[in-house]
Amino acid sequence: MSAVLCVIFLSTSSLDKLCGNRRGFHTSFRLRRTIINGGPGCHDMKVDIFAAACLEKPDISILSGEFLVEVRALPHKNLAVKTLKRLLQDEIQVRLRKNVVQSRAFSELLEQALNKYHNRAIEAAQVIEELIAIAKQMREAARRGEDLGLSEDEAAFYDALASNESAVQVLGDETLRKIAQELVERVRGSVSVDWSKRENTRAQLRVLVKRILRKYGYPPDKQEQATELVLKQTEVLCEEWVMS
Repeated sequence: MSAVLCVIFLSTSSLDKLCGNRRGFHTSFRLRRTIINGGPGCHDMKVDIFAAACLEKPDISILSGEFLVEVRALPHKNLAVKTLKRLLQDEIQVRLRKNVVQSRAFSELLEQALNKYHNRAIEAAQVIEELIAIAKQMREAARRGEDLGLSEDEAAFYDALASNESAVQVLGDETLRKIAQELVERVRGSVSVDWSKRENTRAQLRVLVKRILRKYGYPPDKQEQATELVLKQTEVLCEEWVMS
């Protein structure tokens, strides 16, 4: 084992002390492996970062406030950073399969925060707060579609339309909601598994999307960008649509 403290082995008593006897981990684990710093011999080890942090792994679709409070209170700040990083990366991957706009936006926020931390521009405690803020934004984004009465697919199209601030200002949430609902209904009925590879089908779909945008008065100078996002979002959802 490397001298850089690649792994810390915890006995039952020391694990109890670290965890404060929470979640019953002291009764189920006699040995915990926690990666502190990478080093020779570490790369092949599979580590449950949540168990190592004495936390129950949350449902990533919920990102509960209680869990985030527990992470903030972890005494080992570098472990808190690793825990939040893993959690956010997992959630971004989940959203990538459903919502292109959210996945891109949160991926950029996570990368920016971690870059500042790795470049020593901010301390561990500061990056923890930034990562928690991102987690809360994810939770709010997931709720936005529900508040608008949209399905997951409709919310994904709504986000594609609302990514342009001027469109939000001109049309408002209610009109964008209606556009998103009509897009899902009309586009879903027009695609097949290999539609994106068929130039004529793609062109027809592009015309359909632009026609719907014009119908509701979507800003003309923003229609091309919105159309591309809608098509990209359609590619992500298409397989599930066709199989259902």
